[in-house]
Amino acid sequence: MPFDLGPGTAAALAIALLGAAYVRGYSGFGFSAIFIAFAALVTNPLPLIPVVFACEVLMTVFQARGIRGHVDWRRVLWLLLGAAVAVPFSVSVILSVGEDTARITISAIILVMSLVLLTGWTLKTRIGPLGHGGVGILSGACNSAGIGGLPVAAFMSAQPMEAAVFRATMIVYLTGLDIITLPWLWAGGLVTWDTAIAVMMAFPILAVGIWLGSRQFLSASPSTFRRFAVMLLLALSVLGLLRVLLRM
Repeated sequence: MPFDLGPGTAAALAIALLGAAYVRGYSGFGFSAIFIAFAALVTNPLPLIPVVFACEVLMTVFQARGIRGHVDWRRVLWLLLGAAVAVPFSVSVILSVGEDTARITISAIILVMSLVLLTGWTLKTRIGPLGHGGVGILSGACNSAGIGGLPVAAFMSAQPMEAAVFRATMIVYLTGLDIITLPWLWAGGLVTWDTAIAVMMAFPILAVGIWLGSRQFLSASPSTFRRFAVMLLLALSVLGLLRVLLRM
């Protein structure tokens, strides 16, 4: 098994991968945060981060046909420009403040914003390029911890957006973010042959999860989708905080 995983650990990770892929198929985000948070409970998650990012790219291939007409490319561009500024420095930031400190800070911010969003609050005006670029910088800084999508999802959940546009834009943005990040992980020695083997093993599981989640999305109402997105953000923020607290 790649990364010297035992059969029991590998089976548990496969189940988590299926569940995370289902969520990604439905909501367009949450895959990395869910899987990495679970992986941290059973093994060292650091070598799995490049695997997760490569899986994100693969899942976009599965979803490309259904989302291409709904992507807000202008948002994606400005978010990626911001992220590209932060990604090269994100690893050093994590090392300087510590992964646990970074996760607590990020998760606490997302938790507060999720609670605000649950009240029904939304931004009444469209945010401009500089606002999206700023959120992209925050997202890029968070991505070395595997949760770069959460600030963007919270930011877009507060704006008046159609569910299909939200989902498609998140999928394309996360794909671009992971493509930007992977070379830096490779330069840091985290991308190995085990990474490639793990991605190949994950491929059929991803396909099933994405298919099931995408089918569920087609039957969801806009209000149901927004409520799910906010509740997912809330759950992921709590999970991130619990993960750190349990390790203390």
